Amino acid sequence: MARPLRAKLDLDALRHNYRLACECAPESRALAVLKANAYGHGALACARALEPLAPAFAVACIEEALELREGGIDKPIVLLEGFFEESELEIIAREGFWTTLHSDWQIEAVERSRLPGPINAWLKFDSGMHRLGFGTEDFVRHWRRLALSPKVCGVHLVTHFATADGVDMAYANHQLAEIEALRYRLEAEGYEVPCCLANSPATLALARARGQWHRPGLMLYGADPLERANPFSARLRPVMTLESEVIAVRSVEPGEPVGYGGRFIASRQTRIGVVACGYGDGYDRHAVDGTPVLVDGRRTAIAGKVSMDMLTVDLTDLPTADIGAKVTLWGRAEDGSQLSVDEVARHCDTISYTLLTGILPRVPRIVSVG
Repeated sequence: MARPLRAKLDLDALRHNYRLACECAPESRALAVLKANAYGHGALACARALEPLAPAFAVACIEEALELREGGIDKPIVLLEGFFEESELEIIAREGFWTTLHSDWQIEAVERSRLPGPINAWLKFDSGMHRLGFGTEDFVRHWRRLALSPKVCGVHLVTHFATADGVDMAYANHQLAEIEALRYRLEAEGYEVPCCLANSPATLALARARGQWHRPGLMLYGADPLERANPFSARLRPVMTLESEVIAVRSVEPGEPVGYGGRFIASRQTRIGVVACGYGDGYDRHAVDGTPVLVDGRRTAIAGKVSMDMLTVDLTDLPTADIGAKVTLWGRAEDGSQLSVDEVARHCDTISYTLLTGILPRVPRIVSVG
């Protein structure tokens, strides 16, 4: 019998979350972000599910974009990190990719290249993230330059928010003020300035940031990027359910340790269930005792350190749970009960992005539509 661990993917939930992103910003168009293998969910399967809905997609790099093209996806695809070598420009032009430009050398490469056709440029404005992009004066200079270039068939302003997921929105509002001042300046010179501003947090909670385009990423997969309550977040549906089974049960006497390092010490006679899932599958080794799991839809918790191929859970208060019991590490159990990947992430001192993208290839992805 096959090892019972699997990642079940609900593509109806994916489409629901995309429609929710569109509802958040009805005046804007939504790029569906599929970078990092669609946040661990399978980029091609997710692209095919969303292609009837999404006008364009976004990935990190050309390798990810080419995987989608080879899989039959013909919608525009934005390269969020742009290109890394000048030789990529011919492929970008040929395949109709839209590319971010964030460095002087990239713009110079575009201008000296011999392309089969002009490219769509997404010029990166550093509004305060201070990671990629141009400050105001360099951005204006490059915008003017690209607007006149026969190598370019359109220019967009793209930026990124550093704190839109937080409780304090002061810095996000500072970034918005910088963006609005820049747009006003360019529009005063007669330019149209289509923008792509909002990531998932800003899509959910920062109406002024949505622009002509927005780019939902994590929210498409049902995780909540916000640190504060939001009515849209409450409507997200998990796409991935990480599911396994109890493969062994044993009784441990009071005072006895469980697992590596003996971190968990039984305070009473304890039934320990062994689950087929570990850090070799991508489950976070930093999960503390008390990290929640569902066993046959009922909550219990991890007891002991996560091993490479197994983890252990406390079944003492679940007397009917035995070998073969269904274990939901996160997502939606068969009885409809749910365990948020965001809650699990907090117990691991990490974020849901890390957990979802960390599920390794040996875990089979099982696609369903509901």
